[in-house]
Amino acid sequence: MERVVRAPCHVVASSEGFQLAEQRHEAILLFGAPGSGKGTQGKILGTVPGFFHVSTGDVFRALDNNSELGAIFNEYSSRGELVPDDVTIRIWRSHMQREEKADRYRRGRDIVLLDGIPRNVNQAALLDPEVDTLKVIHLTCSDESEMISRLRDRALKQGRSDDAREEVVRRRLEIYKEETQPVLDHYSKDLIAAVDALGAPVEVLARILEHLAPIQAPRFESA
Repeated sequence: MERVVRAPCHVVASSEGFQLAEQRHEAILLFGAPGSGKGTQGKILGTVPGFFHVSTGDVFRALDNNSELGAIFNEYSSRGELVPDDVTIRIWRSHMQREEKADRYRRGRDIVLLDGIPRNVNQAALLDPEVDTLKVIHLTCSDESEMISRLRDRALKQGRSDDAREEVVRRRLEIYKEETQPVLDHYSKDLIAAVDALGAPVEVLARILEHLAPIQAPRFESA
């Protein structure tokens, strides 16, 4: 028999004093440098019962262009500008509400796999009241030269010869490190699990599951 474990609610202030707010989303955060296979692993994990994969790209693509948020998003993207953090969180929140209403995601039962959000410390802080972070999976590169080779090969296969230059690839990895480390520092070190991203996808998946299985296992018990 399956046992559902309820996530803790958080407390908010109101004109009538403090009261319980809506139950927070329980989540695993996925971080990984370009070429780490983060998106691939997220999609694979999203097929496992009890996990719900949410990538920033999917969230933005699912936007209704005729909606208020869709219009705001298009306003920034048409100018080639980054969407403000508060708007990004509003879009994510709206997406989660739609998925929950459609019963594709069940809060309190499914664990959300957040892929591509938060991208910075401000987004992480904005998410904190709504997300109970259970684990942070950071796909790392034990051999940077192998990761560079992987990225260059992918760029060439996609016909992006300029992006295949080694100096361009190295700069992409440097930017990732500069942007991601402050976000990782936002979370307790006890929550962060570094996972080697090199090897076959199934090998990387096995390493990730070593950290996720203990989190999901208590939610299920034999009849």
